Amino acid sequence: MGKKTEYAAGDWVVYPTHGVGSVTAIETQDVAGLTLEMLVISFPRDRMTLRVPVNKVPTSGLRKLSTQKIMKDALSTLKGRARVKRAMWSRRAQEYEAKINSGDPVSIAEVVRDLHRRVDQPDQSFSERQIYEAALDRLACELAAVENIDRDKAAEKLEEMLMAA
Repeated sequence: MGKKTEYAAGDWVVYPTHGVGSVTAIETQDVAGLTLEMLVISFPRDRMTLRVPVNKVPTSGLRKLSTQKIMKDALSTLKGRARVKRAMWSRRAQEYEAKINSGDPVSIAEVVRDLHRRVDQPDQSFSERQIYEAALDRLACELAAVENIDRDKAAEKLEEMLMAA
């Protein structure tokens, strides 16, 4: 038929704006008179199904799960020193959102590291906390899939690393 895909049913994938999902099927659909081959991706945590045309996969940002090495790099980023720019919060918030939506584990780890608060530090604003939680969740989901553990265990592991840093 058209383009061959490197993905198969059962593969774990990362879609930049939605996080970790699993390819449930590759199906053919007729859309507006065209026959398209679609990757069907399920995101169980969000109870969402996404269909991505196979010919749009290269430009969609969809990628296979990170390797152990990439995840190790992301985790070592957590141990680094927080780098908080002195820009206005709205500008920083946009940058953090862009990093989270990039789908890159190292960039997401930077957001988690920069927004993490220790017990002796002042509380976060509501929007800071929301962005932190979103980044932590996205990183924990991918770590869980890479290490084949559940998401809560992965989140605990990330929190422990942040506290030890």
